[in-house]
Amino acid sequence: MPAHARAARSGAAVLIAAARAGAAAIAVAALATACGVPPELRDPPGSVVPSPKTAPPTDSPPPVASDLPPTGGPSATPTFGEDSAVLCHGRPSGAQVMALLRSTAGLLPRGESAEIRSDTPLCAGTWQYSVIVVRDRDPLMVVTRGAPGALTLVTAGTNVCNIPVRTSAPEGIRTVACEAGPAPGTV
Repeated sequence: MPAHARAARSGAAVLIAAARAGAAAIAVAALATACGVPPELRDPPGSVVPSPKTAPPTDSPPPVASDLPPTGGPSATPTFGEDSAVLCHGRPSGAQVMALLRSTAGLLPRGESAEIRSDTPLCAGTWQYSVIVVRDRDPLMVVTRGAPGALTLVTAGTNVCNIPVRTSAPEGIRTVACEAGPAPGTV
């Protein structure tokens, strides 16, 4: 075979190989983008997507919840530091958390005897973490957020370290919900 024919043949082989590689790359990219965001990472309809907070650097430590008294009327959302969870001191009260659970179908029936553990609710930012003790059942851990008079249930169960908590909750709530382990008595 003449040299120019061999060169043309090898050039065609290179083009074919490049075309196949390009087609494979496009197919992989199409498959990867076709799946979209997994359902557990999607925000529920009507939810507010959190935005990162930036603050100028400071030499003083951030204020703690005891330094920040709640302001406004009874429906105002108290402001707590986000770095650690602290007692909410009635903002919200255990009764408000229990009322939310009783109004949510299947979580805590109205006639069932239950009480909120004395060392909860804990607050960080506008989020709350509570433990409900129900006789003859494992303790029910609860994560809520919002103003005391308008609490929103984020999650409840024996393991509340789910994707919304891990990705959206303040550090203090993530620590007690995810790193503290299961509620005492749930092994």
